[in-house]
Amino acid sequence: MKAAQDEGSPRGRESTPPPRENQTPLDTVTLAPPAPSTGVTADPVPPLSPAKVVKRRPKERGDEPRVKRVKSSSGTATAAESREPPKNVTLADLGGIDEVVDALLEFVVLPLSKPEIYESLGVPFPRGVLLHGPPGCGKTYLANALAGELGMPFLSVSAPSIVSGMSGESEKKVRELFEEAREKAPCLVFLDEIDAITPKRESAQREMERRIVAQLLTCMDDLAPAKNDGKPVMVIGATNRPDSLDPALRRAGRFEKEICLTVPDEEAREKILKVMCGKLRLEGDFDFKRLAKNTPGFVGADLGALTAEAGRVAIHRIFESLKPEHMEPPTPHTDPPTNEPTEPSSSATPAPTTIALPKSSLIQNFLTAFPTRLTPSQLSTLHITMPDFLAAIPKIQPSSKREGFSTVPDVTWSSIGALHSIREDLRMSIVLPITDPGLFTRAGLSKPIGVLLWGPPGCGKTLLAKAVANESNANFISVKGPELLNKYVGESERAVRQVFSRARASKPCIIFFDELDALVPRRDDSLSEASARVVNTLLTELDGLEDRNGVFVIAATNRPDVIDPAMLRPGRLDKPILVDLPTFEEKVEIFRTLTRKTPMAPDVDLEEVLRDKRTERYSGADLSALVREATTEALRTALKARTDRMMQRITEVGEDGNLKMDAGAEGELTVVVGMDDFRKGVGRVKESVNEKQRMVYTRLATTFAVKG
Repeated sequence: MKAAQDEGSPRGRESTPPPRENQTPLDTVTLAPPAPSTGVTADPVPPLSPAKVVKRRPKERGDEPRVKRVKSSSGTATAAESREPPKNVTLADLGGIDEVVDALLEFVVLPLSKPEIYESLGVPFPRGVLLHGPPGCGKTYLANALAGELGMPFLSVSAPSIVSGMSGESEKKVRELFEEAREKAPCLVFLDEIDAITPKRESAQREMERRIVAQLLTCMDDLAPAKNDGKPVMVIGATNRPDSLDPALRRAGRFEKEICLTVPDEEAREKILKVMCGKLRLEGDFDFKRLAKNTPGFVGADLGALTAEAGRVAIHRIFESLKPEHMEPPTPHTDPPTNEPTEPSSSATPAPTTIALPKSSLIQNFLTAFPTRLTPSQLSTLHITMPDFLAAIPKIQPSSKREGFSTVPDVTWSSIGALHSIREDLRMSIVLPITDPGLFTRAGLSKPIGVLLWGPPGCGKTLLAKAVANESNANFISVKGPELLNKYVGESERAVRQVFSRARASKPCIIFFDELDALVPRRDDSLSEASARVVNTLLTELDGLEDRNGVFVIAATNRPDVIDPAMLRPGRLDKPILVDLPTFEEKVEIFRTLTRKTPMAPDVDLEEVLRDKRTERYSGADLSALVREATTEALRTALKARTDRMMQRITEVGEDGNLKMDAGAEGELTVVVGMDDFRKGVGRVKESVNEKQRMVYTRLATTFAVKG
């Protein structure tokens, strides 16, 4: 502070000595090379011409890089900002969204290219299209492809960049954007992540948000061709959360057309993969259909990440296949010989002639062996194989999983013992409508809507739902009934609607409601108003007022008698299936399935274990607990035996006081489950269903369903 004051004072200015004659000012930078520092006399430096002297302002603290700005009637914009359409993206680069492209050609390309058709017919000119769907499905890419196809000015703005901390600045940016659009008309305006600036005004937390929404509504109303000399302007908005937008934006005259980009199905994924792999060097015949089948829930961005990861896997495979003897070892660096003798180092050891190099060393050796650019003949042997793609799939996390979807379960029918008749019912109700949807249409049947699995706890209801999702390769949403309940008014209903909205955007999709009785209890005078609203919301969604094609519901419960009867009427969960306690033969099959990977003694007789009266009412979960208890008991016995062996082999006490034992005293731990282990396990595992509960389920079976 003191230095600054002295500099600005008259005393400080007087004390500054004037520059001496022929002295170069400090802010002058010469471009002449410095004189060499060697002892050799250099040629004299020629005199500098005026063109070789550059005047520069001394850089002060706080200086920022200068950006040239141009001023127009629409506001201030950087000169580097381009309003030209993308030149390297067209609609031909898209795959698997033919219906979406057709809709955009009708509502965007045609009005902008041929506005005279609308003028001649007197039809109102469309002003806005809203693209919505899960992240990564291609909304932004699609807007850029449209602009590249049209070749018109393209004003692309990320909506969060409009928000400013100064009062009135955000609304000013919106006005300037639309003024520029009217000047450049016909043109295309793209608002990405539009939900960031257009929340519902009744729930907006700040007054600024309400003002931005009102300003955007006004600007869109002013885009009518009659107010712009007949020059059309089209606005495209993109969002992942269409329900959060203010309803006034979604009416006719504004964003009057809404297009949903869903999670691609198997056929669409195959088309997308073919487009993305068009420029890749693939080996021979490539099975795109198999890849599409193995990537359920993947959106376009995920498939793009998959192709990149497959390329990295291929590169790793190439380097891992290289052997040190195949590589030219790098030339060791040696210092020039000197006359001074060197003393041998006592710690130096000769390097081995052959070593197993890590991957990084292989790559380093490769770069050393081939320092120049590889020739086309060397590159011709490199390619990406189908196994590279299959190895890359587990490394990619689908966007749908982060958006509330579950991955397709790894439970298959072979993982479930027994339940054969129930498998057939589920196959007819869920699997066939997904894998062969035209079958029901040809037979003149309406597709089933939902299935209710009910029965005693631990009988495999959840496992059945997972196996169905695995066989059908559909997107899978698993919902625990209580997790949708919220103490705030309206939040539980919103959560139910959101589940079905995600499912509709990701067809084909299976929604699995576990513990349904907690979500939709019977409505009566004792039921709270909040619970009644949740029941009504779920009934409305099941009725299919929205598009339910491709969305299937599986629900599971232990108490079908407490579920609201309206849930079980035809058209909703109209197929109750009883998953009862297994019979003796079914228990044997389940037991064998559970013990496939369990090391057992030769004398183990699984049927003999199940003849114990205490296992009469065992469920599948009880049998799983029995196997776990028996294996734990066998492990405990093996650990004790190893400890005993170690104690027996202790020979003496060393000088340091520690015990000494023979080499190999620990030995290898071997676990073998025997009959005694199973008998002890039976004594510890109690049956999940007692006789009284068994009678209740028997009585309910006569009311709700015939046993599957």
